[in-house]
Amino acid sequence: MPAEALRPQNGVVEALAQVAGLLADKTRAAICGALLDGRAWTARELAAHAGVAASTASEHLTRLVEGGVLVEHRQGRHRYVALAGPHVAELLEAMAAFAGPGPRPRSLRSAAVSEAMARGRTCYDHLAGRLGISLRSGLVELAVVGDGLAVTGTGMVWLKELGFEPSKRVVSRACLDWTERVPHLAGAAGAFLCGVFFERGWVRRIGTSRAVVLTPAGEQGWRELGLLPDPAPVGQRGGHGSSQGADAQH
Repeated sequence: MPAEALRPQNGVVEALAQVAGLLADKTRAAICGALLDGRAWTARELAAHAGVAASTASEHLTRLVEGGVLVEHRQGRHRYVALAGPHVAELLEAMAAFAGPGPRPRSLRSAAVSEAMARGRTCYDHLAGRLGISLRSGLVELAVVGDGLAVTGTGMVWLKELGFEPSKRVVSRACLDWTERVPHLAGAAGAFLCGVFFERGWVRRIGTSRAVVLTPAGEQGWRELGLLPDPAPVGQRGGHGSSQGADAQH
């Protein structure tokens, strides 16, 4: 192959190596992981999260901003940073899924945090974890999205009734969930629904982490939207039916 033909490819390889180098450092990886909650953090908050000095965090943040992974905003003396956009969140989530679950937590607190994240979390601006997969299942059941998570004609009507307004952003896409290993809903529709759930108090954060939980009001709201099946009457629940059968035998 002529050297001239290799030059464009070499440029891509160099760019790929630069991005990989940015994320290869544990401190920078921890910073990016924290920012997957979709919020802007101060440099001091990220330093505490990563367990490094503020000056060290500042150096890492500068590299990530210069590399296009993060964007920064100045407000008075504070320096706020956030992911540069959904495309960065998609890259980080895909890399996490590829890397696998990692070593088991060594403490009860770490195990509790991991379990909370697996139950439900934000993946930048949409829901992930088992809660995100439950949302996907409900949307598929309602024919809002198809098996490939593309929004259907019926689904667009359903979304617009909730206040969704299409934009230049892709309406929906599949985002591989790194804990459940199946896709959850991302894109404009996923972000819109996540925002609606927070605004209505149907989903709330657990502490300051990315972990979220469906509230009792949220469970009722999801049922009203058809995203969750109605609970079976007491006499039709499996556990009660089994006990009644056992009693009858006695």
